Amino acid sequence: MRVLIAEDDQVLADGLLRSLRSAGFAADHVPSGSQADAALASHEFDLVILDLGLPKMHGLEVLKRLRSRGATMPVLILTAADSVEQRVQGLDAGADDFMAKPFFLQELEARVSALAR
Repeated sequence: MRVLIAEDDQVLADGLLRSLRSAGFAADHVPSGSQADAALASHEFDLVILDLGLPKMHGLEVLKRLRSRGATMPVLILTAADSVEQRVQGLDAGADDFMAKPFFLQELEARVSALAR
């Protein structure tokens, strides 16, 4: 299974990459919304971990563009934005799950595995 991590915090992205790869996933990383949009338009992924507060294009815009292209892969929003309104907005835009930062890595791994099923 191939996962795209769209996260602008390099330390967090590195930790996610290590964790997912050690769990047997192929994982790629992009640090901006525009790079995430380009990667999702040109490569196949099985799952996306998407930060909302990305530079160059907001994560919700990335998600909307992804869904407008007919892509159905699961999307897990992982963000510091944690109001009920923001969670509803993300889920309404097409996300399959939503986690707030900070988070427990074990929970994120369990959610990724559940979405991969």
